[in-house]
Parts: sequence; C-alpha cells; structure tokens
Amino acid sequence: MTLDDLGWNEFNLGILGAAAALAGLVIVAGSVNIGEIVKERSLTARLGAGIAALVLAITASALALFPGITLVWYGIAVLVATVLSAVFPIHAARTLLANHDPRSRYKGVRSAVNFLPTAIYAVGAVLLVAGNPGGLVVVAIGAIVAIPVALMISWVVLVEVLR
Repeated sequence: MTLDDLGWNEFNLGILGAAAALAGLVIVAGSVNIGEIVKERSLTARLGAGIAALVLAITASALALFPGITLVWYGIAVLVATVLSAVFPIHAARTLLANHDPRSRYKGVRSAVNFLPTAIYAVGAVLLVAGNPGGLVVVAIGAIVAIPVALMISWVVLVEVLR
C-alpha cells in the first residue's frame, strides 16, 4: 500500500506550504536582530530548534508526496529526518541547562517544548516502520504541533533578545 492510495496528499501539500512560508518568515525575523541573538548562545540554540521543527514538517510532508512511496519506506525516511532534526533540540536543551544566569528560569519546560514535535514524529515513524497505518495520523499530529511550537519558540526568542 502506498501513501498515494490513502488520500493524504492535500494535507501534506498544505503543511508543506505553510511550514515553508513560516520557516522563511522566522528566518527573516531572526535575521533582523541576528547580531543580538548570536550574543546569547541559548537564544541561538532555541531559534535553531524552532526552525528545525519547521524543517522537519517540510521534509516529512515533502517525503509523503513521493509517488509510490510505501508506508514502511515513508516511516524509515521520516525516522531518519527525525533523528537528524533531533540534533537541534538536544543542543538547545544542553545550552539551556548550561546557562547559570539566575534570570534563566523554567529550563526543563523550555527544553521539553523543543522536543515535542520531534518526539511525536519519532512515534509516528516507528509505527509506520512497524507497518501500522495509524502512524500517518501521528505524523500528521507531529506536523500540526510543529507549527505552533516553532512559532512559540521563535516568538519567545525574538522578544527575549530585546530585553
């Protein structure tokens, strides 16, 4: 069974377009204050994690549009993309936890938020690799979650840089 047979193309086209547009906007918004953002390692790392969540949504949606791709191969491809993308929230968490500034609060929560899209994508990918078509719904939830999480992370970074 291929993804073409299951009717997910329009959803993936929508996510692909929305995530790509938002990634571009986040990059442009970040570039306005990039000189200040790069001065604070945790801001740079968190902005990278936000952009990585959008790039993961773009990648997973684009992979789903490959003609004839099977559920298992799609799951493998999403799993590889998820593992590669996980580098960014891992780096952001390490950077946040290493920040000993007393004004830096809620490090655990901020770190966990960075991992949310990646974790959802990983679960969906594993389900697909196991041959469970329910993994498509989980991957779709990952895409839906990636957008507001990435925007929230990006907004916080852009506000914090001005404090």
